Amino acid sequence: MPDEITERFKKIYKANLNVRPGERVLVFTDLVAEGEKPDEAGFRRRKGLVRLARAAGEAAGGLGFDTFYLEFPALGSHGSEPGEDLWRLAFGEDTVVALGEKGLLGRIMSKTASKEDLREAKEIVLAGKGSAVSVVIALSNYSTSHTRFRDLLTSAAGARYASMPLFEEDMLFGSMEADWEEVAARSRRIADAIDGAGKARITTLEGTDITFGIAGRKPMIDTGMLHEPGSFSNLPAGEVYLAPVEGTGEGSLKLLWAPNRRLETPVTVMVRKGLAAEVKGDEPFAREFREALDRAPGNRNLAELGIGTNDRATKPDNVLESEKIFGTIHLAFGDNSSFGGTVSAPFHQDFVFFRPTLAVSGSDTPETIILDSGRLVI
Repeated sequence: MPDEITERFKKIYKANLNVRPGERVLVFTDLVAEGEKPDEAGFRRRKGLVRLARAAGEAAGGLGFDTFYLEFPALGSHGSEPGEDLWRLAFGEDTVVALGEKGLLGRIMSKTASKEDLREAKEIVLAGKGSAVSVVIALSNYSTSHTRFRDLLTSAAGARYASMPLFEEDMLFGSMEADWEEVAARSRRIADAIDGAGKARITTLEGTDITFGIAGRKPMIDTGMLHEPGSFSNLPAGEVYLAPVEGTGEGSLKLLWAPNRRLETPVTVMVRKGLAAEVKGDEPFAREFREALDRAPGNRNLAELGIGTNDRATKPDNVLESEKIFGTIHLAFGDNSSFGGTVSAPFHQDFVFFRPTLAVSGSDTPETIILDSGRLVI
């Protein structure tokens, strides 16, 4: 099996990332940090993720690519900015020194950078892009998708970035076997149907009912094809996503699934003025989620609407794959600053809803049903 895993990663480098001779590849993962206490299943999964990252690094080296590999202590939450060691490998020593001398790196890593800071940082990265890596395989447990680290690598340095948090071995033989052209075509159809709408409403039979504004927010697609400079995608891929307009979300979410397990009893999240205002429920996850929301004001922001488009995705107990299941919807709280929103926070957490109904409308256009109880109807 290890040889087969290495071969699967070689396929990813060739088919999904189109890595060419002379390009530099960065692979990284995170280790269980001091103070973390994953349960036995979580610990096994974390060890498995490190094994996969090492296999990905070996596959890159076996293909003759100039490969950088790093393991570092886990940061504790999705959306946290990685440490300086990873920045140095990704952007090059001179670029990181320049960011540090201007005081920009510290503000970016603490999520306090202003728009002017980010503009100046982008100019520095652009000037030094020749020292940056060309391709990233991000196999950390905690996602770096919604970070300025990732955004600067793709938007300024032109790196192709495969974000694979929580990845599991069986995904190589399931959801990663999707027909990516079909996933892309399906995703574009949904994005086109949503583009230009002013409002979205999501309901489920279990009791979720929420509306929010989407006017001016461009739907993006995640297709798994990372061939162009600056491409960014999860692997496994397959979703359409956008940032709801801040302050507009109103309603309630009935959570049946945590990111990695089915909840013993449902948890209700009340959303008011675009914020997670209240979390109701006796399930232990309710307390965990309340604590996460309290860590920073931006954590409560209704950050993302996503629609799954991968018909080979099936796992309901791993949010990396479950949010890609064709016909699901996921909603997230926290950071949305890297994909069209205005909230920067050290947190981004998705929740998946099965068999949802999604309708969009405009100020002068009738309601259009996109999904009807999980069935695509456009």
